[in-house]
Amino acid sequence: MQSISTSGQPTLAPGMLRRVHHIAFNVADIEASRKFYGEILGLHELRGEEVPSTLKSLVEAGKVANFVTPDGTVIDLFAEPDLEPPHPDPTHQFTRANHLAFDIAPEQFDAAVEVLRNGQIAIAQGPVSRPTGRGIYFYDPDGFQIEIRCDPLPEDG
Repeated sequence: MQSISTSGQPTLAPGMLRRVHHIAFNVADIEASRKFYGEILGLHELRGEEVPSTLKSLVEAGKVANFVTPDGTVIDLFAEPDLEPPHPDPTHQFTRANHLAFDIAPEQFDAAVEVLRNGQIAIAQGPVSRPTGRGIYFYDPDGFQIEIRCDPLPEDG
């Protein structure tokens, strides 16, 4: 089913795209990234029969690792040790992506901040408080900016 845009061009109808299926990142050090996404962020790493059949040989060769978020979004990490980052300074914005944001329950936000600090994760900004909630921005091992954010507590609203 298609819709027609105001310019007369066909577009996908609202609701046709159901959800984000997966996000793929190129990473310089697959083991550092596996530790970050699995141990620091606590995402489940797909193993054995959980690994998509199209990626099994790459996972077995240590060239890909797959993680899944609680909502079912898969994060694929592709080992590209020779790929140069967009800029060696992680504070220099990527040209095509700004950040990836994970939602957390407000009562768990402070504990997440402590995990990042204890893990000596490079913090870009925060924690910050806004009318929409709180957030903290930090970098993965390849300098990609990630946010953990939460809605405001009921007593804050």
